[in-house]
Amino acid sequence: MDGRRSVGERLELREDLIKKACSFAMKAHEKFPGKAYLYEKSQSSNYAIFAFPGLWAVGDWYTHKPFGETKVNTALFRFLRSIGTDEVALVNAAFSSRFEELLGRTSLSSEVQKAVSDGKQIVFTGHSSGGPVAILAAIWCLETHFSSRLSTPQRFPFCVTFGCPLTGDRIFSHALRREGWSRYFIHFVTRHDLVPRMMLAPISSIEQYLQTFFAFISPKSRDFKNESVAAFTDVSSNLFVNVMKNTCSVTSRAACILMGSTNLLLETVSNFIQLSPYRPFGTFIFCTESGQLILVENPDAILQILFFSSQITSEAEGPEVAKKSLREHLCYETVMQGLEARNVFDFNNLVKLPLSSDLSLDDEAAMLNAASHELGLSARARLCLRAAGEWAEQKWKNKKKVDDNMGSIKEALSKIVEYKTKCEVRKIGYYDSFKLQKTTDDFNANVKRLELAGIMDEVIEMLKRYELPDEFEADENWVRLGTEFRRQAEPLDIANYYRHLKNEDTGPYMNRARPKRYRFTQRWLEHAERKGTGERSESCFWAEVEELKNVPVQNYSDVKERIGVLEEKAKEWFSKDLLGKDIFLEESTFAKWWKTLPLIHRQGSWISPHLTV
Repeated sequence: MDGRRSVGERLELREDLIKKACSFAMKAHEKFPGKAYLYEKSQSSNYAIFAFPGLWAVGDWYTHKPFGETKVNTALFRFLRSIGTDEVALVNAAFSSRFEELLGRTSLSSEVQKAVSDGKQIVFTGHSSGGPVAILAAIWCLETHFSSRLSTPQRFPFCVTFGCPLTGDRIFSHALRREGWSRYFIHFVTRHDLVPRMMLAPISSIEQYLQTFFAFISPKSRDFKNESVAAFTDVSSNLFVNVMKNTCSVTSRAACILMGSTNLLLETVSNFIQLSPYRPFGTFIFCTESGQLILVENPDAILQILFFSSQITSEAEGPEVAKKSLREHLCYETVMQGLEARNVFDFNNLVKLPLSSDLSLDDEAAMLNAASHELGLSARARLCLRAAGEWAEQKWKNKKKVDDNMGSIKEALSKIVEYKTKCEVRKIGYYDSFKLQKTTDDFNANVKRLELAGIMDEVIEMLKRYELPDEFEADENWVRLGTEFRRQAEPLDIANYYRHLKNEDTGPYMNRARPKRYRFTQRWLEHAERKGTGERSESCFWAEVEELKNVPVQNYSDVKERIGVLEEKAKEWFSKDLLGKDIFLEESTFAKWWKTLPLIHRQGSWISPHLTV
């Protein structure tokens, strides 16, 4: 099996556009560092490139200690969160602030809109600290113009960065993989370039060296590319050592987690030592000194490579590697030369990565072995990468395991549907019948409720531990099944809750007692339909009825607005068959409560014709 393909074929982006992006990114860096961005469009070739320059003050990289992170602006980036847990992604605050300012004060938005409307192939690009701005611009473009499930655009935008610092955390990476967008982010990194590793170090450990470093890479500085500065050797060495020391801490802990370490010392130390939240995402192409291009998509593997590929073999070579780590940051145009004639090696089937240089390797393992040599990976590095590959594979095995439970879930749901039908024959709603628990059918329905709860709770726990593929919560089959499960089973959970008067001890079901299996599955649907939080809460109808029922009639004015909101939602749900006619049965909990409302309210309600008052 040959793991080599042309760069353009593998990335589905033409080599000439990648080279143009690099040239434009370096042009923005070296010749227009004060400009917000450069925009090149071509009518004949039908592409549009937006290049963002870097900035070279400490405040342009870190706004606060220790790592300068903040929660993403969810008004701009709605999808950068975990759906089920609703955990919002972290992003570098300085880079995020710069993008938001740029979006607000320039014509970027209108120019991107025009390029999208014209059907152009859009490429966002940036070198160094221009890269994170390109990343945020690309995500904003994807969310704004390409997130609708109603249409399939022909040309998704790409983001191509060169020597880009890490920008977001694991949720950032998780969300982009879930949306299927990770493949549109391509990061070229030379083997020793220090900048892609810098955000793994707290500013306190490197701040004293940043002024000299920024002077070396800033085209505005008189010391731009000047290695003869007196302090350059010491600064480059100290900066390199401190960054790699912190990178070691981050990757070591990550490797222990991948390998399933249960060492309590690991958790104890992590509680006292704050590690960087930043993590890689997208496709990384590592450029070796011999000109090889090695492509990696596994974010856990990329993190390990960022550490292990820049190791020194002896103390004597340390200063030279340190200088190289800064020098390589400015050489990407040279690296891109002859890109059309070069192949990229796909370094992703890591479960086959040999742990030693065995001569009896098959073709694929031999190529993985050769790529490992190109990156200078040690035996320990190979072990960590194998663990990353096995963990990714295990997630898909876990997915198969939960997929195998789909049949059991559907069968149990069909029994609940049968139960509903039997209740209708008896002229009683299944909610009220279940709450009374007077028949064998009620007992059997409770057995199915508990069976479903066990299966779905296992799925939710795996999601919370990130033991399923990032794409799971966007899986259309699970969104549909989760929605059916929630709509059929949650009313039974609510009935059980209020039957046992648990609200008297715990409080309202919605506030304190709603299980995660329903919160998660509701959020799956809301995300799939691009709806706001709470807009698909039809399965909670009975919980709101129970709470309103407990409010004394004389306090009607206190809950009048809540009742109005419930009635409007019920009208919509009833019209869409999300609520059944059983809510209007004479003995239903809803009907009994609604008849106690003031006459003037009942006369003006859409519900009145459905009930005999």
